[in-house]
Amino acid sequence: MKYIQGQHRSQIQLFTLTLDDAIEPDNEVRLIDAFVSHLKLDELGFDMQAGENGRPCYHPGDLLRLFIYGYLNRIRSSRSLEKECKRNIELMWLLKQLKPDHNTIANFRRDNPKAIKRVFKETVRIAKYFDLIGGQLLAGDGTKLRAQNSKKNNFNQKKIDRHLQYIENKLEEYNQALAKEDGDSAKKKELKDEITKQEQRKEKYHRLEAELKETGEKQISTSDPESRQMIIRNNITEVAYNVQTTVDARHNLPIDYDVTNANDSKAMGNMLTRAVDMIGHNNFTALYDKGYHTGSEFAVAANLGVDVLVAIPATPKNSQAPDPAFNVEHFKYDPEQHTYTCPAGQVLTTNGRWHKANRGGDFQLFRTPACKGCASRAKCTSAKVNGRIIRHTAENVHVVANKVRMEANPKLYKRRQAIVEHPYGTIKRQWGFDHIMTKKSISRASADVGFIMTAYNLRRLINILGIDSLMGSLMRLMSLLKGKNALTNTTCSLKLITVFCTES
Repeated sequence: MKYIQGQHRSQIQLFTLTLDDAIEPDNEVRLIDAFVSHLKLDELGFDMQAGENGRPCYHPGDLLRLFIYGYLNRIRSSRSLEKECKRNIELMWLLKQLKPDHNTIANFRRDNPKAIKRVFKETVRIAKYFDLIGGQLLAGDGTKLRAQNSKKNNFNQKKIDRHLQYIENKLEEYNQALAKEDGDSAKKKELKDEITKQEQRKEKYHRLEAELKETGEKQISTSDPESRQMIIRNNITEVAYNVQTTVDARHNLPIDYDVTNANDSKAMGNMLTRAVDMIGHNNFTALYDKGYHTGSEFAVAANLGVDVLVAIPATPKNSQAPDPAFNVEHFKYDPEQHTYTCPAGQVLTTNGRWHKANRGGDFQLFRTPACKGCASRAKCTSAKVNGRIIRHTAENVHVVANKVRMEANPKLYKRRQAIVEHPYGTIKRQWGFDHIMTKKSISRASADVGFIMTAYNLRRLINILGIDSLMGSLMRLMSLLKGKNALTNTTCSLKLITVFCTES
C-alpha cells in the first residue's frame, strides 16, 4: 500500500523561503499587525520612553501584538507565550523573530491595565465606523470569573470564629493530656509541639481578624486580596471577580466592561454612564436582569435620560402578605396624588414625614384607617394592632416607572439573554476563559479581561466583515499615513477609516 511521503528533513530547498512568503496574504496575523500599527500607543497610555543606558527594552507595540495573538488563539500564560515565540512561525513573522522572556511578557500585562482598556475601545470605534453598533438597544450583565484564590484562603468573621473555636478546643485537649504525662517522655514532647503549632495558627487568625476590623471589609482573601467569595448560581460560591459588560444588540458586540469585586445591585448606574459616553447619546433602551433592581440605580438612569427594562424580583417570603394577591407589588402608586391604592380599593396616604433608614434611602410610611374594618384585612396583613403599612422611598417613582415599562414591553425584554449572554458563551465555554489568569489586584484582573474583550471584538469583526474587507481598510489607512510622512509618529486618527468604510 502506498502512502503520501513527506520530504526528507535534510533536503536542501531549491528556492529560498522568507518568513513573509510563509504567511498567507489573508492570515489574521497581518490584521493584528495592521491594527496595532495604526494605534498611537503613547496616547493610549503605554510607556514609550526607552532608556539610553542598559539593555534596550522591547517596543510596547510588539508585546501588544504578542498578547492579542495569544488571546485570539487561547494562549494567556506568559510562559506559554514565551514558548510560542520560539516555535510558532506566525509569531516569528509578527514579532520579527523577537523572543521576549516570560517576565517581560507578564510585566507588560501587569503594568498597562488602563492602556489595554483603551485598546479595547479602539475595537469599539472601528465597529462604530463600520456601522456594526446600533446604539438603540443595549443589554448589561455580570459574569463571575474565578480568581487565583481558593475558598480555603478566603475568610470572614464567622469562618475565623469557627477556626478559633476549633483551636481552643484542641488546646484544651492537649493541655489536659499534657497534665497527665510524667517525666520527659516522647509523648510529652509531641504534645508540646502540637500546642506550639496551634498557638501559631491562633495568632494567624487573630491577625486576619484584626485586618478585617481595620479595613471594615466583610471578608478577606490571602492569595488575591481583592477577590471575593460570590454566589455563582443557586447556593454555589467561588472566590471570583464580577465582570460587568454592556453589549450592543445589533451584532452582540461588547462596548464596555468593568471588573469589580461586588455584586450586581449597585453596578447599573456606572454602566449606563459609560454607555452614554461610548454611544454618544442617551436615546437607547438598556436591559438588565433582576439583580440590578435597585432604587438608587433607577434614579441614576432617570437622571441620564435612559430608559431601562429591569426584571422585577419576586417578593421575599418574609415580606409576603397572607394572600399573595395583596403583596406590595399589587398596590398601585399615584404620583400625582402621592397615594397608594390597595387591591381592595382603599387609598393609603402619608403624613409627609421622612424617616431615616440604616440601609437604603429615607422613606415615608403610607397607611389607611380603613384597615380596621376591612373585610380583606386577614388576607392583607398579619399585624394585630396596626393595619397594612407601605414603605415608600424617594426612588419608588422610578421603580414604578420601570414596572410600567416592563409590562408594556415583555417581548423586548426577552431579547436580553440572547444579547448579553452571547459573548459569555464564547469566552467561557468555547475559549475556556472561565477564570482570571493574574492575581494580587483588581487592576491586574482588569488587564486580563481587557485582552479577552479585545480579542473577542476582533474575532467578531473578522467573522462579520471578513478579513479581506477589514484588512483592506486598515492597509489603506496605513498607506495614507505613510503618504503623510506619519510613520515616525504613528497616528490613532480612526476618523480616517470612515472613508474606507464608505468604500467598503
